[in-house]
Amino acid sequence: MGILDGKVALITGASRGIGAAIAEEFAREGASVVLTARSSTEQPGKLPGTLEETASAVEAAGGKALSITADLTNGEDRERIVREALQHFGKIDILVNNAAVTFFQPGAELKLSRSQLMFDIQVQAPMHLSQLVFPGMRERGQGWILNITSGESRHPEIPPSRFNAKGTTTVYGMVKAGLERLTTGFAAEGFNDGITVNALRPTKLVATPGPVFHGVLKADDPNAESPDVMARAAVVLCSAAPDRVSGRILESEEVLADWTPRTQHQAGSRA
Repeated sequence: MGILDGKVALITGASRGIGAAIAEEFAREGASVVLTARSSTEQPGKLPGTLEETASAVEAAGGKALSITADLTNGEDRERIVREALQHFGKIDILVNNAAVTFFQPGAELKLSRSQLMFDIQVQAPMHLSQLVFPGMRERGQGWILNITSGESRHPEIPPSRFNAKGTTTVYGMVKAGLERLTTGFAAEGFNDGITVNALRPTKLVATPGPVFHGVLKADDPNAESPDVMARAAVVLCSAAPDRVSGRILESEEVLADWTPRTQHQAGSRA
């Protein structure tokens, strides 16, 4: 039996990278998975990876998958994702807000339309989806929300490093900082209802298609973190009880070093 047996997880940005890795790992642990992204076989994106490919990997891992192509900037689409997930599986136990869009340009030069898009995908969508799943989680007395964040949320030191002086991650860091504050706020709101809310950062850069496309690092970088590390850490945090770990901004390797899914499950699960 997997630690997520009987659970239903909704994962955004699930067509590639960290989202796809989390979906596959959740399936190995017994979860049914709702996958959503813009990239599908009928509407492929610029980067490799589709919902259908992730769904096949989930099923190969022994899980059940529902794929929903959607635009997370659209409120009606966000409501449709949750509605279709509930119609298909009857509940949503876990929400993983992983979807991201990033423009690596100086904040002083970035078009407002692009900064708005980054905010909509990485702050507004996670907030709305969390609002939509909260009632069901409260009714069942348990639920897990995991927001995928980044170390770029940290404030740059002044005088700045050469990298921070370029400003190419100013807006990216801003929206991730907003996501982290959303995390702690929802953790406080859901604590007494058994809802666990955390944010997870990779300890190192992850060589997913997005960063590779933008030239942040190379696909074969020996120092990069595997998406599987984030996936295993996600299992830990999405099986933890809120009185054990909630409202935290954590790094992947820290999670794997300090907790194990089995220990968390036995210590405080409210199943």
